Amino acid sequence: MRLVARFAGGLGVLALLLASATFAGWRWLEGWLDRPGPLPAETVLVVPRGGLEKVAARLEESGVVDRAWAFVLAARLQGRERALKAGEYRFAAGIAPRAVLDLLESGRVVLHRITIPEGLTTAEVHALLEAAEVLEGPLPEPGPEGTLLPETWLVPRGEPRARLLERMRAAMRESLAELWARRAPDLPYTRPEEAVILASLVERETPKKEEQPLVAAVFVNRLKRGMRLQSDPTVIFALTGGRNSLDRPLTRKDLELDHPFNTYRIDGLPPAPIANPGRGALEAALAPAAVDYLYFVADGTGGHAFARTLAEHNRNVARWRRIRDSADRPGG
Repeated sequence: MRLVARFAGGLGVLALLLASATFAGWRWLEGWLDRPGPLPAETVLVVPRGGLEKVAARLEESGVVDRAWAFVLAARLQGRERALKAGEYRFAAGIAPRAVLDLLESGRVVLHRITIPEGLTTAEVHALLEAAEVLEGPLPEPGPEGTLLPETWLVPRGEPRARLLERMRAAMRESLAELWARRAPDLPYTRPEEAVILASLVERETPKKEEQPLVAAVFVNRLKRGMRLQSDPTVIFALTGGRNSLDRPLTRKDLELDHPFNTYRIDGLPPAPIANPGRGALEAALAPAAVDYLYFVADGTGGHAFARTLAEHNRNVARWRRIRDSADRPGG
């Protein structure tokens, strides 16, 4: 009995020692979690997939934490092992291990800007997405013009290219539906798709947002009067087989090109958009300025001079030619 009692007493002491050690270990771990970490400066780091141990090893190798094993232990004891998300994160200098756990659980990854300028063709948009190194994966074959909304998109590293493309399509559908619902009365087109066609012409005619409602008004007024649109970008689109850049000035012969997109030869709108217009051009096409302009021409400053009559327009054209010819002369 004494032997049993001594053995039981020994177990009690051992249990007490183990409990004390466990409590001390837990207190140490709690203190470690809240101490500033070793990271000397803000660092952006891609945290990999592949399990908690792999994540902890990467954090220690990169100097975010100083003890991978403690990080693993803390994550498991707190039940956060499966909540940590892979991705690209920005870690502040001296970030504490508990804050690292919070950040990885939040999934607040670094977002990168992908800017798609207005007025690009779908092929040009695809080329930009292909060149974006933060994106991954293949793209489908280019779809129709006018179905992608150009703007600046925020994406995490590794975003699939096809997913971003679908976001652009969805944004165009949503924006067009919203703007169509509050369009101006008496527009000379009855389908949203026609508004996109006109918006693509507006986008290609002027980069100045303040001019777009005026350019749209010229086209709308001409459509209402049965006048041809006579838009140079449609000729360029026809000449280049669907691109929107030409390495030379347009000629009079170009304007005579027999092509379904040449608005010098066809009545009304071309059969499809010539680019992907931005929201500003869509707004202009659906709410053009309340002016009676029928003509516009470059004014030499990057903008345009607008006119109500052909005589006034001819004077603006003559002024533009003088500016252009002066610039072309040596020393001009």
